[in-house]
Amino acid sequence: MRGFFKKIFGAKEPETLTIAFGSIPGILDEREAAARSLLKEQTHAPQQNIRNGIAQLQLIVNAIAGAEHDPEIHPKLKSIAKNTLPQYIRAMNTAMAKELPEESEEFYPAAVECVKNCLNSIRGPGRYLQIVFPDEMKASRMGIDTLGHEINAITSALGAYQKEMARVSEARLQHAAIVSCSEDLAKAADKSQRTRQRIDETTRRLREIGEELAAMPSDPRMAGLAEMKSTLTGLEAHLEAKTRSYAALSMTASHVLRKAEKIATKQKHTSEIASLKQAMALLSDHELPACADLKTALVAAGPVVERMIGADEIVLKNKEERAVFSEAGRFATDMGKICSELHEQEDACRIAKEALEAHPLRVKTGSLEREKAQLEAMLKKEIQSQKDLADWQQKTQGRIPDLREELKKKMGAIVGRTVQYSDESLKPA
Repeated sequence: MRGFFKKIFGAKEPETLTIAFGSIPGILDEREAAARSLLKEQTHAPQQNIRNGIAQLQLIVNAIAGAEHDPEIHPKLKSIAKNTLPQYIRAMNTAMAKELPEESEEFYPAAVECVKNCLNSIRGPGRYLQIVFPDEMKASRMGIDTLGHEINAITSALGAYQKEMARVSEARLQHAAIVSCSEDLAKAADKSQRTRQRIDETTRRLREIGEELAAMPSDPRMAGLAEMKSTLTGLEAHLEAKTRSYAALSMTASHVLRKAEKIATKQKHTSEIASLKQAMALLSDHELPACADLKTALVAAGPVVERMIGADEIVLKNKEERAVFSEAGRFATDMGKICSELHEQEDACRIAKEALEAHPLRVKTGSLEREKAQLEAMLKKEIQSQKDLADWQQKTQGRIPDLREELKKKMGAIVGRTVQYSDESLKPA
């Protein structure tokens, strides 16, 4: 019974078309070729009719150009026809002179332009010729109307073709977007693997550095390093104490020297002012001055201060000031000695510090600490990069099902049937 009805009504076309995702470009190529072929088939006759119609219209125009006027026409009309006929003939010949292309998409706008120009010629200079050449002008209008009907036929076919091509183009772009996402995901997977390897290598190296640093205290050379640190600490403490003593004496002396400089300025003793200023400048300098320069300056400024103290021009207000200037010339000698000791202690500290920094354990520790800091910064960047890449992969992977579903709908609109994919193995992972 089923075979009987099949013979009568024919086999029912399957509602769903199953296609391979990878075959879509080929299917679209076939649809595009079929659309072009159909357009060529549908526009062949109208295009030929338009060419023939233009040729027929050219014959009519040629006939008008060589026709004789009706002798009974009013002289004024003859004059108008005489003036406008050349314009009309020239306009019509210009409109029909351009060769029409073979391809339908190029033929159509050229034919529309030709008909529009011919129609403008009839409505323009041609309107004055309708009384003089009524039959010819009527034939011209009819010829243009015929061309218009043929153009309408092309319009319909071309519109359907362009609509089909737009659908094909959209499907191509959709398919390309899916393929691009799949390729990008594959590249991202490779990049993620390389990043993971770098993270593992960096983490392993950081663990090794941690183990090396943890083993440092048990190194036999650590005792020598500790002794060098202790020596440097003692030298630095001694230097700091001596520096405080020097600074205290400098501040006390500078306070008295400043008083002396004001008195010398009032007394206009230029040479004394210069000596006092030089001594104050060296005492207040943040850098330790050369001992010889300091002693020379204090030897020159000391007698000036002592004279002013003896003349009661300067009153020493506390025991510190009295201690500094208690004996003539002693302050210069003491400060020179302290300055020399400070230079020696600074040199000793510098030599001890250089020796400490050059110790193999200290060098190795510093190198490991620097490497650790660099690797930790690199690891932080790699982890963030891995996270950003994973987020992008997740978002991109989430887009693909929607893109595939949209493509199925577009393909369904093209083939006129419901479409499903046959090869899920090509579905981007």
